[in-house]
Amino acid sequence: MRRALAALLLATPLLLPGSQAWAQAESREGIYLQNQILQLRQELDQLRRGGGAAAIPAPMPRGAAPGAPQGELVGALLDRVSTLEEETRRLRGRLDQAEYQNRTLMQQVEKLQGDLDYRLQQVEGGAPRSAPAAAAPPPRSPSPAQSLPPVAGGAAASAPAAAARTPERALAEGQAALSRRDYAAAEAAAKEVLAARGSPRSYDARLLLADAEYGQRNWQDAAVAYGEAYKANQKGSRAAEALIGFGSALANLNQKREACDAFALVQSEHPQLRGPLKERLEAGRQRAGCR
Repeated sequence: MRRALAALLLATPLLLPGSQAWAQAESREGIYLQNQILQLRQELDQLRRGGGAAAIPAPMPRGAAPGAPQGELVGALLDRVSTLEEETRRLRGRLDQAEYQNRTLMQQVEKLQGDLDYRLQQVEGGAPRSAPAAAAPPPRSPSPAQSLPPVAGGAAASAPAAAARTPERALAEGQAALSRRDYAAAEAAAKEVLAARGSPRSYDARLLLADAEYGQRNWQDAAVAYGEAYKANQKGSRAAEALIGFGSALANLNQKREACDAFALVQSEHPQLRGPLKERLEAGRQRAGCR
């Protein structure tokens, strides 16, 4: 009996510290989980301010279930931590996906513009040069009648030169010639406006020249003219028209891949295209076999 009592007295100090250590360990685990929840809340608040995520139900307040066993409280905290972690991963995934899509779109636009500039340089380099002007005939000796002095009171030797057309009138008459398929007259009117350097209508004259060359089936000259018009004003109101003409001329030159690149750039820069230009774009894509 004395031996059993002595053994019990010796074992009691060993049992008491163990129970206290178990309680302290469980308390530390709860504090650690609460710190995790606080940190996740802060991260979610930052993500909400930056990305406008959907609202998340408020976490269960501490001590919401008075008298519940500590094991159930720990389980509830673990579930809450898992929910917050999942929401954080979802928000970060959405942000990463949006950034990736934006980078991909920018790379595609840059590639299309680079391909277009490269093809335009090639077309300009291979364009046939204009034939040299014919040599002027040698001056003829004056006839005896021309060497005689004019008769007094006679008519004037020559009529005054006709007044030159204004750029606006030349363009109007060139457009009228283009509509009746008089492509040579339209080409002459466009070149007349372009010859007057510094004219505010030179951009429209470039497009008129391109349309006239296209109507005469001079595909390479048309591609050069359309490309120069597009490069002159890539953000202008007629930029899509110039780019569609450029792609159509390339398609007729059997440069189908480059034509499809030009049409893809039209779709990227002008997604709201409507009317006749939209029809020309679709016809060009079909002719080039674009996907």
